[in-house]
Amino acid sequence: MQMSITMSTLSSSVTSCESHSEMVKKLTKAYYRDDQQEKFMDLQAEVDSLLQQLQNIKSQRLESSSHEE
Repeated sequence: MQMSITMSTLSSSVTSCESHSEMVKKLTKAYYRDDQQEKFMDLQAEVDSLLQQLQNIKSQRLESSSHEE
């Protein structure tokens, strides 16, 4: 039971981060110089990549836990 609560919380956190990520992308276009915006967008792409990796790990854990039951 504890694992399902943790995974559920993780899932909502990841979804929240994705929404936040989109909002930040829109806001930065208006407030940063071009060179700063380019660096920021590179960092944002890295964050998005790490988020995807986190989702893949979560999915693998859910699959392995369902196979154990």
